[in-house]
Amino acid sequence: MEAMIERCAGLDVHQETVVACVLFGPLDKKPNTSIETFSTTTTGLLALSDWLTTLQVSDVVMESTGVYWKPIWNILEDSFHLVLANARHVKNVPGRKTDVKDAEWLAKLLRCGLIESNFVPPEDIRDLRDLTRYRKKLIHHRTSEQNRIHKILQDANIKLTSVLSDIFGVSGRRILEAILNGEK
Repeated sequence: MEAMIERCAGLDVHQETVVACVLFGPLDKKPNTSIETFSTTTTGLLALSDWLTTLQVSDVVMESTGVYWKPIWNILEDSFHLVLANARHVKNVPGRKTDVKDAEWLAKLLRCGLIESNFVPPEDIRDLRDLTRYRKKLIHHRTSEQNRIHKILQDANIKLTSVLSDIFGVSGRRILEAILNGEK
């Protein structure tokens, strides 16, 4: 494999820790290796960023493992060229696996230009996605609760849907409030 990047890092990301392996040195020689483990707290990730900057790393790769990669991406995206690798595409040879070996394997693949990055939208689009997904979830919960109330009313033989098109409209809510207050 022919090296293409002089200074790169591979990150093996977990919930509480990140193992970072930096490969650096001339492209025509075996690279030097530096390995460190960092916490995934903001303080730990800022220390990771400082460490990578100190080693003059230009490119960083990590696997897209669940949601654990997101905080790391958010902290590193302004300072480095980041590559988010699909775990299936960078699978290592089965056998004795360690976090250090995984980080080193990712760094080697990146150094040789063998990793195709997944698409990660810009920060404002990621934020918009999160908001729209949350809104969709809230609407789903609201609909679920409305269906539950409708079922309770039907079980109690209160047939509001026979006389109202929307039992959660203004009139329907007034009738429901009156029922809750004991009116007949």
